[in-house]
Amino acid sequence: MFATWGRIAYRLRFTVIGLMVGLMLALGAYGLGVEKQLSQSGLVDPGSESVAAAELADGTFGRDTRADVVLLYTAPEGKTVDDPAFGAKVTKSLDELAANNPDEILKVNASYWQTKIAAALMADPAKKHAIASVAINGDNDTEVAANFKKVRDEFYIDGIDVQLTGLQPVTGTISDTMADDLHRMEILAIPAVGVLLFFIFGGVVAAALPLIVGGLTIIAANGVVKALAQLTEVNGFVLSVVSLIGLGLAIDYGLFMVSRFREEIAEGYDTGDAVRRTVMTAGRTIVFSATMIVASLGGLLIFPQGFLKSMAYGAIAAVILAALISITLLPAILGTLGPRVDALGLRSIRKTKTTEEIENGVWGRLTQWVMKRPLKVAIPIVIGLLLLTIPISGIKLGGINETYLPPDNPTRLAQEQFDELFPSYRTEPIKLVFEGAQGTPQITQIVKEANGAPGLVETFSVNNATKDGVTVFKAGLVDRNDSEATIDYLRAMDVPDGVTMLVGGTPAIEQDSIAALLDNLPVMIATVVLLTTLLMFLAFGSLVLPIKAVLMTALGLGATLGILTWIFIDGNGAGLLNFTPGPIMSPVLVLIMAIVYGLSTDYEVFLLSRMVEARAQGASTTESVRIGTAHTGRIITAAALILIVVTGVFAFSELVMMKYIAYGMIAALIIDATLIRMFLVPATMKLLGEDCWWAPAWMKRIQEKLGMGEPILADERMPSDIPDLAASYGPMPAQEAAPETAPSLKSVAGESCPSVSPAFGATRNRRSDDAPTISVAELIARQNRLRAPRS
Repeated sequence: MFATWGRIAYRLRFTVIGLMVGLMLALGAYGLGVEKQLSQSGLVDPGSESVAAAELADGTFGRDTRADVVLLYTAPEGKTVDDPAFGAKVTKSLDELAANNPDEILKVNASYWQTKIAAALMADPAKKHAIASVAINGDNDTEVAANFKKVRDEFYIDGIDVQLTGLQPVTGTISDTMADDLHRMEILAIPAVGVLLFFIFGGVVAAALPLIVGGLTIIAANGVVKALAQLTEVNGFVLSVVSLIGLGLAIDYGLFMVSRFREEIAEGYDTGDAVRRTVMTAGRTIVFSATMIVASLGGLLIFPQGFLKSMAYGAIAAVILAALISITLLPAILGTLGPRVDALGLRSIRKTKTTEEIENGVWGRLTQWVMKRPLKVAIPIVIGLLLLTIPISGIKLGGINETYLPPDNPTRLAQEQFDELFPSYRTEPIKLVFEGAQGTPQITQIVKEANGAPGLVETFSVNNATKDGVTVFKAGLVDRNDSEATIDYLRAMDVPDGVTMLVGGTPAIEQDSIAALLDNLPVMIATVVLLTTLLMFLAFGSLVLPIKAVLMTALGLGATLGILTWIFIDGNGAGLLNFTPGPIMSPVLVLIMAIVYGLSTDYEVFLLSRMVEARAQGASTTESVRIGTAHTGRIITAAALILIVVTGVFAFSELVMMKYIAYGMIAALIIDATLIRMFLVPATMKLLGEDCWWAPAWMKRIQEKLGMGEPILADERMPSDIPDLAASYGPMPAQEAAPETAPSLKSVAGESCPSVSPAFGATRNRRSDDAPTISVAELIARQNRLRAPRS
């Protein structure tokens, strides 16, 4: 299938280029303005008690708008908020705000100067500060956020200290920070990656190809995200994830495709054959890699939170587009360029190495060194990774709030000052929603017991008076991130028959979301591991290799989460990185787990694919490991370095959850691309020996029936190639030939060379891991160089 597509991509290369570029640009054009279609919600469990409480209260009284925007006014030095001139200026501003912006401002809920009832609660005891609450128009989070941004600057008054607090200023600042991160990536990461690619390939043309794949992937993914936003709620954070995953993977895939094509050209193949062989090998691997990453990201769909579903939709779209462009547009461009892929470069760093040079290079020698001392290499690495995992026991989960912004951020400082001055006017209180209560005395008795809950900063007071049998009470918490004991106490209370009491409010919503996450996490892990194991078996025909991959990924993931806990929860380096240690947003933890698992699987697939390819050509286990690592070691390292550069830009984000993702990916990439892929994998496979390739016979038969057991090109497996090899390297001794079979490669390379597998039509003899360094892959490569004309 892949060989056929390689031929088609070459023969119809101009048509493929036109169609794919046109389609991607059309998606990009459709995706313009996608940020206006995205929401800032989706962090809740829609089936939870807290959401049921919110729906009941909002359905009865309408959306609670008192926390939309809370304005904190500070009187000038020497005056108080009771100063007539000061009060008149603030009141005039509020009146004009509502009158001049009827589409954006729903109403001014209350202010210290306009509300005589409970006015004492809207100014501090010293009368230096006072507040006003403003409702923003909109039927949903997206509309409310958009309307707030339109009028944000109109809340300020010349000559008066006005600070914006409340839900919309905090979420709006977080949204703006995400947009700044994307802009920073565009101006810093992409040029830096271009420079890296130039030095990796030694030429402008080759370096530009992965960037083309990455750029088209991002703009097309935005179009897909916008289409999804018409069908379901999509969180705005998805754009950062699409840019991070889309650009990183697209460049990785482009890097692998271009590297393989240059390798085939260096081996003497003409352009058409080089394209076909590239698609058959690197293209096939990319498809399996993308499928496994999609499976790992698809695990996010198990969770009820819309935020995680949004991340899954966007990231999966980016991965699929990256793979699609890499196996369609990129082969067509390579077919058009041919050897000119090395144009506009420096000769000193442009040289493309042959197979023999690659396998005897630094990565091949390093792998040989590792396999000579597998236990001495594997044991320290495993122990080290386990030690790095230890801090994970102290991980804490929470919800998103102003503490995710830097300690010196103006919006955060305003919110913290407001919470300190007005503890009874918390914008995120815990709520009790009653339905069916018979009269005030019954409710009063329940509320009296509720006031005994731990962690309250005040007693419960009426938030919404009784309407249609529904009453809402609210109370602020000392620490909204430490609400579990409060919620458990309230939900354990006994209420009279016929009365329904639902515990809601932002703290309860966050706790319910964390509980849903923890309940579904084992299901996600089991599903993702099962799917990736199955897919890896179909790709490689071994059951041992996928199990080994899962265990090593678990080691790397555990170490990564341990490092993140040590930094972001325990606070090591908080001052240097400018963040406040504390609980991490629970959905982000699951997101980083899915991303790291997917990337780890990606590199494992590329490494093992070359090993399996060498194995299918008759190499021993030791030789397969050496050949596979030699061919992919430099590329995996380069791919990891490029992704570190892309991710590193987000490490400068002011948003702590973006720092969490960025540093998590950087740690995972360093661990995975060095310790695991270059050291632990070769050591482990050396220890396993021939058992690496084991799978039940019935499973192998299924793989063959599905057409998945074809790791090398058919023309490399024809028995007729063997006599040509013999002719090239000398006559075959008669005693080595088996009756009615093709001659053994021992006749070509010497008595101790491992014999070729049945795939080559030769008699299967014992494979020896003590064979000389010349491999069957090298013999095939030499024969191919003799056969193929150079272009």
